Amino acid sequence: MQNRPLDLHLDFKPQTFSTDLRLRLKARTSLPIFFCTEALFSPSRSFYLFSAMAKPMAIEVYNPNGKYRVVSTKPMPGTRWINLLVDQGCRVEICHLKKTILSVEDIIDLIGNKCDGLTEDWGETLFSALSKAGGKAFSNMAVGYNNVDVEAANKYGIAVGNTPGVLTETTAELAASLSLAAARRIVEADGFMRAGLYEGWLPHLFVGNLLKGQTVGVIGAGRIGSAYARMMVEGFKMNLIYFDLYQSTRLEKFVTAYGQFLKANGEQPVTWKRASSMEEVLREADLISLHPVLDKTTYHLVNKERLAMMKKEAILVNCSRGPVIDEVALVDHLRENPMFRVGLDVFEEEPFMKPGLADMKNAIVVPHIASASKWTREGMATLAALNVLGRIKGYPIWSDPNRVDPFLNENSSPPNASPSIVNSKALGLPVSKL
Repeated sequence: MQNRPLDLHLDFKPQTFSTDLRLRLKARTSLPIFFCTEALFSPSRSFYLFSAMAKPMAIEVYNPNGKYRVVSTKPMPGTRWINLLVDQGCRVEICHLKKTILSVEDIIDLIGNKCDGLTEDWGETLFSALSKAGGKAFSNMAVGYNNVDVEAANKYGIAVGNTPGVLTETTAELAASLSLAAARRIVEADGFMRAGLYEGWLPHLFVGNLLKGQTVGVIGAGRIGSAYARMMVEGFKMNLIYFDLYQSTRLEKFVTAYGQFLKANGEQPVTWKRASSMEEVLREADLISLHPVLDKTTYHLVNKERLAMMKKEAILVNCSRGPVIDEVALVDHLRENPMFRVGLDVFEEEPFMKPGLADMKNAIVVPHIASASKWTREGMATLAALNVLGRIKGYPIWSDPNRVDPFLNENSSPPNASPSIVNSKALGLPVSKL
């Protein structure tokens, strides 16, 4: 569904407006919300509803007579997720508000007296409010759920959904894009050209790094890390060194087979190595991409000491979670080592960057767009909506959240299951046998 302008559009009779629906959304978050309640009133058509607050907010409604009330705090790509909810008897409300961070008090008002499911930055206060309103589910439009207090959700019996299995290749592609852009100093060169500073070819102008034959290091060789490694190995004939608590046998077999193919065709074969420590990767790799989960053990995984271990002209890429890098230490390192470069999609305190980072010419910074391909974002919206719908309907949990193709096939109805509920075991929810 495409965003619509925030001017006033009324497709219902003015007298149907209820002051009880003056919604004030203020919660600290950047992710879409879904929740479901009984419909509070039933105009015949969709409409925009403005609050009486200083900053007006528009609500667009689909299927106003639906039995369940499902709300998204932001417009999301595509329309399939809307259609799937509407077809199952849901009233869908979409908030159109020109800000990304919403407050707790506003979300509490938005929940109202009857609510079944939702998605945003959530903790004790909001899960308590959702539970009092009869809430059953919460779903992130993301793989990670570090913005969610899962223990609080467990306390109130609320299922927490996420959307894995749909953004592996898209995220890996963005990491590869940042790698190449940093290596060849593309952003610097683009700004130079646009500023009218180019006066002709020079031998030393924006000299960068050749990737072919160099070593790519991957920290965290799960689905995304392995996909990135394959792209860099096959695309640029780079050797691989990786560190992960678990051996990535499939990745190793891929690099071995590709190396044999190159050798058979008279080219230098690529190699792989599983490092015994993260420090080994940092010391040996020319290009390093971070793909760990974010927890207590990976907070500031890359700090001042570990940055110092890296090569002076190394490239560091992060499309995982911002806090895995000590951003203050990174700014200092960039300032002291002008040939060291980084490509960042995530930041320690989003949406903000630590002072000085924006001024670093050897840093490429993009606004958390790793999953921002049309297919992926529409798929994420669909999976998040189906997580909530599944709990509303009492469906079991899909057995493998990383294999979600049946939910994304637009030519068939999705399975009667919630695609991914991260606390399903804690809540004792049944698993689908499909």
